[in-house]
Amino acid sequence: MNVPNALTLVRFMLIGFYPWLYFNEGLAYHKVWAFAVFLVAGLTDVLDGFIARRYNLITKWGKLMDPLADKLMLITVLLCLFIDEVIPIWVILIIALKELLMILGAAFLYRNRKMVVQANFYGKLATFLFYIAVTALVFELNYARYILFVAVFSTILALLQYAVRNFMRFAQPENKGTGKND
Repeated sequence: MNVPNALTLVRFMLIGFYPWLYFNEGLAYHKVWAFAVFLVAGLTDVLDGFIARRYNLITKWGKLMDPLADKLMLITVLLCLFIDEVIPIWVILIIALKELLMILGAAFLYRNRKMVVQANFYGKLATFLFYIAVTALVFELNYARYILFVAVFSTILALLQYAVRNFMRFAQPENKGTGKND
């Protein structure tokens, strides 16, 4: 196991730790500690991607598990915020639907073409905006709901962009340039 994949495993472990801290009212500053776990998860995501690209440690497992860890962490955080009545249910439904469509689409492309769907600028921007929104929500900033709406909207745009880009990739003949399907 390489370092980037180990960092992804750490992120999977942090997913279970987050709700325990968030709802542990016996612990002083429990929501701040939970937020710190969320930030550590974000930092490990950035770090594992940097290390994997810099030292050519990219693996198929990492390409599949890294985004899964990110999606599960985000959904866990949003579920905690929903349970705590900080955000409405429609936010969870939109994000869950988007992530389900992404997973199904990625599985379809991998099964039919051995194509791995990778993160791009729009997906990373949406994730970044969610980190800002969660920060604003946890610290109860006045403009938190507006940032949340922008993050949700950016997620919808990212899904549309992924769908169009990967549909175009899938629509291309598998053996382009070989004469077989030209």
